[in-house]
Amino acid sequence: MFDRLERGIELLQASWAFLRKHRGLLVFPVLSSMAVLLLLASFVLPMGGMDTLAAQAEPTYNQKALFVLFYLCQCFVMFFFNAALIGAIMMQLDGETPTVSGGLRIAASKVGPIFVYSLIAATVGLILHLLRERLGFVERLVVGLIGVSWTLATYLVVPVLVFRQRCGPIEAILESAELFKKTWGEGVMGATGLGVVFAIIFLVEALCGIALISFARSVTDGAFLVVLLEIILVGVVALTVLVQVTLSGIYHVALFRYANGFSAVSGFDPDVLGQAFEAP
Repeated sequence: MFDRLERGIELLQASWAFLRKHRGLLVFPVLSSMAVLLLLASFVLPMGGMDTLAAQAEPTYNQKALFVLFYLCQCFVMFFFNAALIGAIMMQLDGETPTVSGGLRIAASKVGPIFVYSLIAATVGLILHLLRERLGFVERLVVGLIGVSWTLATYLVVPVLVFRQRCGPIEAILESAELFKKTWGEGVMGATGLGVVFAIIFLVEALCGIALISFARSVTDGAFLVVLLEIILVGVVALTVLVQVTLSGIYHVALFRYANGFSAVSGFDPDVLGQAFEAP
């Protein structure tokens, strides 16, 4: 556990150094978040808003169908902007000048495979969700393990789609699974470390936010300071999420390039990257 945390910190430092040089990469998760919010509004508002949906004991068949469609569209939006982010990172590592339009062009050139993969990923996610709802405790554990296996096997699908020419979603899934099988063994060390690091960051932010809000409520009768602190807390957490998504994209690209024989990845220590492929 501590080895994973240490490796994650090392990768985080390298990724952070890269992100500090290219802060414009944060634009892509911002655009992704805005697109998801607009997509949510386009589905929720015609159905009467969140309050109307929450008041219903059981969604109608039409609403369930819309939920499924929304989930598919959400997956597509997230994968599309993730592909744009990864495309921009690859441009930078190839010595080009990354731009928002350049990243979006790369994603747009792969819109067909991204959509098909989004359909596959959404279908798998829905099936696993339905199974977890209808099975017993032991069966849910098995389904959970299947879900983890799927997540690991598809870990590098988007970099494969972006990097490979004329690569379809099935080929990308197979190549991603093969890379995992050959180089990562039973786990993704660096990704686990990054997850632990950000879990700690989110925990610290939540504890500090709760403490400050509680203190503000105890020393003042006005709600202004409390609301202000809540807004600041939400903003800090949102910024942390954006940084995490961007760092994760940088990490994905670095590992993908390293796994495919790029001995030098700009801004990353080859020895640190190599440790990410060691079996636990």
